[in-house]
Order: sequence, then C-alpha cells, then structure tokens
Amino acid sequence: DRGGTFTDCICKVLGQEDIVVKILSVDPKNYDDAPTEAIRRVLEIYYGRSIPRGTGLDTKDIESIRMGTTVATNALLERKGERTALLITEGFKDLLEIGNQSRPFMFDLSIRRPETLYSDVFEVDERVTLRNCTDTDLRSMDLSSPPVLRELTGTSGETVQIIKTLDLEPVEVYLRKIYTDGYRSIAVCLMHAYTFPDHELQIRELAQQIGFENVSLSHAVSQRTKIVPRGNSAVIDGYLTPTIERYLKQFLTSFPNISKSDTKLEFMQSDGGLVPAHRLSGLHSILSGPAGGVVGYARTCYDEVSKAPLIGFDMGGTSTDVSRYDGTLDHIFETTTAGISMQTPQLNINTIAAGGGSILFWRDGLMSVGPESASSDPGPACYRKGGPLTITDANLALGRLIPDYFPSVFGPNENEPLDRDVVISKFEDMTAAINLDTGKSLSWEEVAQGFLDVANSAMCGPIRSLTEARGYDTTKHQLASFGGAGGQHACAIAELLGIQKVLIHKHSSILSAYGIGLADVVQEGQRPCAKAYEPYNLPTILSDLEDLAQATKDLLGNDGILNVDVDRFLNMRYDGSETTIMIAVDQNHNMLPTFVNAHHQQFGFTPTDRKVFVDSIRVRAIGRGSFAAPSPDVPASVPEKLSIPSHKSPTAEATNRVYFNELGWTDTPVYILKSIPLGQKVSGPALVVDETQTILVGPGSSATSEQDKLILDINVSGKGLSVATDTIDPVQLSVFRHRFMSVAEQMGRVLQQVSVSANIKERLDFSCAVFSPDGSLVANAPHVPAMIGSMAFAVKGQIEEWKGRLKPGDVLLSNAPEYGGTHLPDLTVITPVFDAQGRDIIFWTASRGHHADIGGILPGSMPPSSKELGQEGALFKSFLLIRDGTLDEVGLSRMLCDEPARYPGSSGTRRYQDNVTDLKAQVAANHCGIRLIHQLIEEYSMKVVQVYMKAIQSSAELAIRNLFKRLARQFHQTELKEVDYMDDGTPICLKITLDEAEGSAVFDFTGTGPQVYGNWNAPIAITHSSIIFALRCIVDSDIPLNHGCLAPVTVHVPKPSLLNPAPTAAVCAGNVLTSQRIVDVIFKTLRVCAASQGCMNNFSFGTDDFGYYETIAGGSGAGPSWSGTNGVHTNMTNTRITDPESLERRYPVLLRRFCFRGGSGGDGKYRGGDGVVRDVEFRIPMTASILSERRVVKPFGMDGGGNGCCGRNLWMKGEDGEIMSIGGKNSVEMGAGDRLVIETPGGGGYG
Repeated sequence: DRGGTFTDCICKVLGQEDIVVKILSVDPKNYDDAPTEAIRRVLEIYYGRSIPRGTGLDTKDIESIRMGTTVATNALLERKGERTALLITEGFKDLLEIGNQSRPFMFDLSIRRPETLYSDVFEVDERVTLRNCTDTDLRSMDLSSPPVLRELTGTSGETVQIIKTLDLEPVEVYLRKIYTDGYRSIAVCLMHAYTFPDHELQIRELAQQIGFENVSLSHAVSQRTKIVPRGNSAVIDGYLTPTIERYLKQFLTSFPNISKSDTKLEFMQSDGGLVPAHRLSGLHSILSGPAGGVVGYARTCYDEVSKAPLIGFDMGGTSTDVSRYDGTLDHIFETTTAGISMQTPQLNINTIAAGGGSILFWRDGLMSVGPESASSDPGPACYRKGGPLTITDANLALGRLIPDYFPSVFGPNENEPLDRDVVISKFEDMTAAINLDTGKSLSWEEVAQGFLDVANSAMCGPIRSLTEARGYDTTKHQLASFGGAGGQHACAIAELLGIQKVLIHKHSSILSAYGIGLADVVQEGQRPCAKAYEPYNLPTILSDLEDLAQATKDLLGNDGILNVDVDRFLNMRYDGSETTIMIAVDQNHNMLPTFVNAHHQQFGFTPTDRKVFVDSIRVRAIGRGSFAAPSPDVPASVPEKLSIPSHKSPTAEATNRVYFNELGWTDTPVYILKSIPLGQKVSGPALVVDETQTILVGPGSSATSEQDKLILDINVSGKGLSVATDTIDPVQLSVFRHRFMSVAEQMGRVLQQVSVSANIKERLDFSCAVFSPDGSLVANAPHVPAMIGSMAFAVKGQIEEWKGRLKPGDVLLSNAPEYGGTHLPDLTVITPVFDAQGRDIIFWTASRGHHADIGGILPGSMPPSSKELGQEGALFKSFLLIRDGTLDEVGLSRMLCDEPARYPGSSGTRRYQDNVTDLKAQVAANHCGIRLIHQLIEEYSMKVVQVYMKAIQSSAELAIRNLFKRLARQFHQTELKEVDYMDDGTPICLKITLDEAEGSAVFDFTGTGPQVYGNWNAPIAITHSSIIFALRCIVDSDIPLNHGCLAPVTVHVPKPSLLNPAPTAAVCAGNVLTSQRIVDVIFKTLRVCAASQGCMNNFSFGTDDFGYYETIAGGSGAGPSWSGTNGVHTNMTNTRITDPESLERRYPVLLRRFCFRGGSGGDGKYRGGDGVVRDVEFRIPMTASILSERRVVKPFGMDGGGNGCCGRNLWMKGEDGEIMSIGGKNSVEMGAGDRLVIETPGGGGYG
C-alpha cells in the first residue's frame, strides 16, 4: 500500500512468518519508487542475501503482487495529471465548472472552487433528448416540441429523440488542432449518452484515427443519469488514467521477467476489489488505500458468529477515515472527492479533517482542532522543524507517545529524536494566553488534554452520522481501530460512543496493505434500465441481468480467473423521486418487499400509491482470493472460547508517566504487543507498543491478547459525566459546541432522507436548528443562510402564542410573516423539548423547508404579480400540527387545500401528498433532535447542558464584540452610512454606529423606503438573518452561529417599510431578493467587498398538474484580495440546481444552454465573477414565472472597481424567435417551442 507518507508491504510466505516492510513513500536520496524498493527489501529478507538497488528483480518465486497506490490520488490533489480536453454538448461548455452551483464554504466571501481538470473545452454540435417524462403524472403528455429528426429506443429502454445529428466536421478540425498542440487525452460527455452512446462512440473512432492515446467516454465510465457527475467521471478518467499507465510502465521496468513468470500483478480499486493491472483506470483507484483498510478489518475483525457490526476507525497523519461493515461491503455510487462530484462504485468511507498532524488553535474563546494540518513538512512541533502544536504533540506531551520507541529521524538533518521539551514550552505559552483570555488557572496538561477531548468529540460526529443517522444503534457496534494514530484515541472514542469493544489487529498499522492481500478480484458491470418494476417487465430485466453477468464473467475468465461468483442488483426508486437504493436480487426474484423495507428502514416512511422503477441493473463478479484466507472452521475474529490461553502473566517492559483527566500524572506500565501471552489481560491504564504503533488502554478498561489481535474491553459506565458549572471550562465549551452542532446536522440528515420533494431532498432548500427555552438560536447546521438567522423569530412567535398550553407530543406549524416567517412556502415545524418529567420546556427544535407548492394564484407559490399575502398560498399563523402524537390530517387538508382556494383567483396546494410527506419528515427531524438532546442530558445532566448552552452563545457574542472593536479602530470613526436601491427605486439606507468601548453596534435602517405594492417586502426576521450572516462572514473565523452574534447589535427598522411590512403585505420575493440586497448594503457600509449578483433568480414553471422551482446562480463580488467567482450562489442562499438530464427526464422542457455569461463581471484589479445564461425551451404550453433583481441597478464595484452587468430575462417566441424582455418580475404563458433565457447579473469588481 503506497500511502501519502509511508509505503507498507506485507509478504505471505507459505509455512513461514509474514515479512513486513515499512518505508517512506518519498525518499529520492535512496530510491525512485517506494513499492519497488519495498519488494526488493522483501526479497532480500526472503533469500537472505543482498540485492543491489537498480538491478532487475526476479519474480519467479512470486505468485502475485497486489498493490494500492496514491499515484492517482496525488495527481488529482496536486493537479498533476494528463493534459486533457473536454468535448461536451453545445450550450454546456461551462457546465462541469458550475456543477450544482453551490459554494463549498458558506461563509467564505473569497469563494474557491476546485480547479477544473480539463485544459480546454469544445462544444459539440449535436443534441438528443427523451420523448417522455419519467414521472408517472407526466409520462402520458404529448411533447410537441422541438422538431424531431429520428426516434429510437435507447439502451435504458427509454425512447430517444434525435433533435440534431452529430456534425463531425468541426469536431475533426478541433481534434486535429489540439493534437498538433500536444494533447493526447480527451474526455467526451454528451447529453443523455447514458442511454444513447452513438455520438460519443463516433467521436472516439475519429479521435483514435487521429492518434489520441486515451479517449474517455462518459457512458463508458458510468451508465447512470446526471450529466455533471458522469461528465466529471469521464474527465477524471482522461486526466488520471494516462498517469497510472505511465507509472505502471515505469514500475514494470524493475521486473524484467514478470511476463514470463506467471506472476499476477493486481491493483486495488476504490470499491474494495482488485483488478488486473492492464484494466486499472485512474477513476477507480482514487481511494484504493482506504478501501484496503476496510477490506482488512472486515476480513479480520468481523465475527460471523455474533455478527456484531463494525465501525472502521482509520486515523492517520492528516485525516481520519470512518466506515461501517455489517457482513457486506457498503458501496456508494455518487460521491465527491477533492471537491469534484463523480459517479463510480466506491466503499462508503467518510473522511474527517482530523489526524495526528491537525493543528491546535485557541480562537475567539474556543479550542479548535484543524482542519489545517502541519503535514510532514514542517510537521508537528516535536519534529524539530519549527512546526505548530498538533494532536501528535498533545499525545507526546501527555506521555501517550514515547520517544524511545521512535527512530531518530527528526530535525534538520533527520538524525534526532522527537522533541518533547519544545512541545511543553509551546503548550505553556498557549496556556498562558488561554488563562489571560478566560481568567482561569489551567495547567498546560489540562490544556493539552482538553485539545485531545475536543478532537475526540469532533471525530465522534461523523461516526454517529454513519450509524444513528441511518437508523443503527452506535452502542451495538464494535470499533475496529487501525492507522498510525488510531491506537492513541480508540479507547476515548469508544467511551464517548458507548462502544464496549475495540479490536486492533496485529497488523493494524499496515492494515490497508494486509486488506489488499485479502481482497478479491472484482469486475463491476452496470447498464441503464428505466423500467417500472412490474411483472410484465421482470423477465426482460432478469434476462438483461444475466447477459451482463455473463459479460463480466467472461472478462475475468480472459484473465485466467475461473472461480467466479456474481452478485446481482437492481437500482430501484419510487416514482417521482431521484433517490435510488441498490437492492440485491434474491433467489425468488421478489425484490419489491426488500426495496420497500430498505426504504422504510433508511428513510422512516413508505410512500403510498407510487410505482417503483428500476433505474439501472448492476452485477459484481467476484474472483475469490486465496491470500491468507481465514480457515473455514474458525470465524475471522476467533472468539475467546476458541483461543488457547497462556498461563504466563504479561510483563511490563517499562513504565512511563502518562497524564489522565481523572488521575493526573500516573506511572503507567508499557507492554510490547507481541510479548503479551495469548489470552492474558492487561489492565488499564497501560501502553502497548510495537514497531509501528502505540495503543493507549484507558483507566478502567483492559486489553486481551487474542490469536491475531488485541481486544480492548472499554469501561462505558461513565454516564453522567462530572462537569463543574460554577465556571466555564474552555475545553467543555468547545466539546459542547461540537455536540450541539452535531444535533442540528443529524436533524438535517433525517430531513433530507425522509423528505420526498426535489426541493428538500435534492436542492437542499431547508434548515434545522436547536433553540433555548426562550427561543434564542443555540446551534444550527450550515444549511440555507436566509433561514438560519430568521427561524428564532418563528420559535419566539409560537412561545408567545402558546404560553403554558403545550404538552409532550405536540408539534406546531407556522409560516406567517407576523409570527416570524419569511415567505409562505417556507413551512416551519416547531417542537418543544420537555424535561424527563414532561413539565418544563428545556429546548426547542425546529426545521424549515421550502415546499414546492402551497397553493396561491400560480404554480410554485412564488407569483411575480402578487400584491397581497393571500395570493401567495396557505397561511399558518399557529397551527397545532400534532396533538398528543396524532397528526391533524383533517385540519391540515383544510389549511392547505381549502383555505387558499377561498382567495379570488387562487388554488389550494397542487402537491398535497408531497406537502404531507415533507411535513412528516420535518417532524421526524425535530424528534431526532429531541432524542439527541435527551441523550446529551443523560450524559452530562440538565444543569451542565443548559449552562453550556448559554456559554456557547456568550462565546459567539465575544467574537462579534471583538469584531466591532476592530472595525471601530480600522475606520477611525463611529458612524458609517451607505444606501443602495432596489430596481423599482426603493432605497435601503443603513447607518452603522460602532461603540469601540462596548464592542457593540447599532444598525439603523431609517430612511429605507416604504412598503411596496408588490411582493419584495421583507419581514423583519429577514433583516436580522441578513445581519447575522454578514457578521459571520466578516469575522472570518469558525465561530458558532447563534443568538450571541446579535447580542451586541441593536437594530432599528422603520415600520411599515420595505424591511418591516404590514402583516397582509405580499412577501414571497422579500426572502429571495431583498435579503440579498440587505447583505450587499451591509458589506458596502463596512467596505468589505463589491456587490455580488444581489439576487437568487427565482424561476418556476408548471400547469395545474405539476410545478417546478429553482434558483439560479450569478457572479460573486470581488474583494481586497480576491476576484469574484463565476456562476455560483452567493450570500443568503446556497441551494443546488437540478442536473440538466434530470430536469429533462422529469419535466417537459429542454435546457438549451447553461453556461457562464462572459464579460458580465465588473472590471478592476480583482474582477467580479460572471453571471450565467440559463436557456429553457418549453415542450408544452405552461406558465413560466421569474422573480429577480439587479435588472435595473447594477451590482456596485468597490474602491474603483467597475460595476457588474445587470441581468436580463428574455422571452423567445416560437419558430421565428421574436425576442421580448419581460422585466425582472413577471409571469408568461409560454407556448410549445417558446424559450425563456435568463441572464443573471455579474459581481462587482474591486480596485
């Protein structure tokens, strides 16, 4: 396993002990290639003689070489792959860069997208689409536009319409040009190629004739829908595969007779299977090392008798990988790596930016660990190269690592031992700073231990997400720990999670290499299907499966692998949903109950009256491996009753002083792992070491040596953790910050999983949060900014309304602006959290989701022409959704279906069943939050939890007060004024008065224009939400986002006005347009950056039978040290956009263009980002609506930078293409063949 830092090699020799070699992956002074060097050293040990470097290595005695490599991963991360050109359907040249249009870090104004992997792009003159929509409700529609040249049946069974045949002449001209320029690799990605690959295949044939050595076709790397991840997969394959091939060629030069010796050369893939070297691709090898680790612990630690599920905990230098195994490998098929979404089978491995090299910070009254890493150069402080304090340093300082057991390879000359003295000195300096800020008298030991506690708490969050958020009980698992740093933290992680056993294999520090040896050779096959799961379709589906299975078996057979098993799967989903579940095909071919049960287990509900579809079929052909397979008579984990215990007591090699929270400095015995007799127990506290790792056995726990592993029995009786409440401990403050945020994050995962609408499940237009008894925000997950800061107003509105009248099991629903709502489609579900006795409300949980339709005068409930609130849909001031655990379905139906229809020209909701399901999902999310809060109280006590709830709010307040003090000094004045104008001329005026002494500010919007006779009025909650978001961005530090951020702020807003309208005013656009302009004004007043697009470009279309809604990206504003970003969501929104293929499959439209709007960003030293062009053609008559801003007033530049361009909304009518501007806010009755072209604004320039 060639890892980032070390290369691990294990050799199995029949009848002899394993040969293990561990060397640096990069050591150019001594060798060129680490795997070759490792094998050379193994052969020296095996033959007992010297083999000079540089000589050819004889493989006559080697049966197989199995390798995992970071060659592809490093090339991807370092952007050192093959120069590659992208060929993509005309109109989509920027599609892969736009991606899903969300920004990776919500509060980062200098938005940084991953750099594109392709160096050039060409638009291919061709176009195909589908004849029918996939959703049952729309499938029978007669789509009369555009004109069709030819129809045929695609590989998925869908009817494909060719609108424009492929014009190869310009493709040939382009390919010959870039070939002359030195390109040898191309990636081709065309719309709907997953089912119609003909055009891609024609381009490949042409490219190969010209001489291109690598041609990656999107349908060949993934036969799944969604052009963005499929296109990225093709680009990654084109970018990395030549790099892999070059490495293989170089590697094989060291083994001149490998082709004659019948030695098999196989490589690990990200899916946990091996592949012969000649079939290895860059796309499939990105996670080969971590995948080897999963196979390693799955094969060595899983007990086939008890079947206790395992959590893999692989802690390395820069990150920690967590995974889960319950008897079968857990695969995912769409993932994001290095910021790029892709489609490829991978093991479900979650990576946390916390490893041994993670840097320790004291910032804004909080301890934080990472995500920054000291890496290997300069490395941790103890490496003697001037590095910062890290987790490794904390472990060393506290005695959990022993320098005597490390080689002397540190310092400038790489010949010195680890330096504990400098670490202690640095911790003493940091402790002095912490004590000065907090008034505490902490010791450096308490600070170092505190950072370890914070790191452990942070690492538990993703583990809970892998278990609890998917319906599994964490405490029923065992922890399989491996990786260089895992042993120091495994005990503490298990204690925090309530896990009773930790399993550490004897090869845990090289378990990825060991797992690669245990893996099977695998060949995956997949084809699109797109058929309803009905009896009349089943024979065809099963027949196609058998054809695919035989094809994969033949591939393995060609490689000489004859002992092959084939697992068969159907990728199934409910009609109307994009969420699929991979279901194994059983012997009875009755997969429907399995799918229904799996869906209910994962998402908590079963849709009614919805058909089930098979999106694709999949097979996994497995050639069983023979490398060190466990004996069939003995379970892999060897239970204690099968071990043969020794009567010899373990003897400590030495003692070391180790610091523990509960014991202080303690003389702790040190044991050599291989010297602990079989079956003997070591009681904690203790250290167990071998050549490559140190394992800490905590106080109260014990370790037992078994046949091939160390089993740690964990003391998990420490419920009701003792934490003082008379003073605030900065360690516990940081821990609680993680725990509260984890509650909100898990609520969000439940909501996304259980919901059914595209808005919530796929566009992620929702937010979840936890509130104090008085309704103040305590913690939220990083969801939609416009919702985060405003939800507290909704909670407080219900507290005032329901004083003393709520009972356990009650749930409230509200969306009214006068009760803290923003606009009506954002339905907020609010649940009180009662104490154990059911008497007092101790917290509130709330979730807000944007529902696609709640009635009103137009589909989508975002009518551009609304003038009164009643035109915008259902209104819930304070509705008791659930009383005593029973949903009021009668009342809900009346409020959603009947009441809105009473308003002239309005309808009730057009998606009632979706509304109900999504509301149930919101209820489930709130109940998840309640369960986790009670769990927290059980661990710490009510008093401790509530004390730290307030302390977290105070820490956020401190950070904002420090910000205001800094701004007051920066501007040398106390009053700052600015104004900006809405497109109708309404001013938004702001005067900020800073008080340096108090660290406070007054935000005074006096002078802002009156309430408008339109719908861009913004309820008062939106102004507060905009302020809290802007301040969090300006702080530019990872502070908790809660009520404390507004504590130092006084807000004055005139009433009635644009920012504080009357209860009956129309408001649907205030949340999505005016909120953006408020943030622009704040940034302008504080001279932060130029204006971003100042809009969300709300676009909707539909009929009485269906509706669709999206928001569209634009350009971001430039700042004093950064250029704006093209085509990205900014400020108060961060929702995703529907993939073009999904859009065309589900709705009767054709997406003609989605690309950057070149030149729309403002000029300057730092340019503003460009907006986008989204060009939609309608295939049937329907209503289309747009709500947008910055169509008149340009996004301002700053410090001499130019303004961004205004946006435009253009209606192209019929065949003659007559073009009309429809203004910023309008609804249009579109005919079949009409197009709406939305050109979004660019960002302002700076300097």
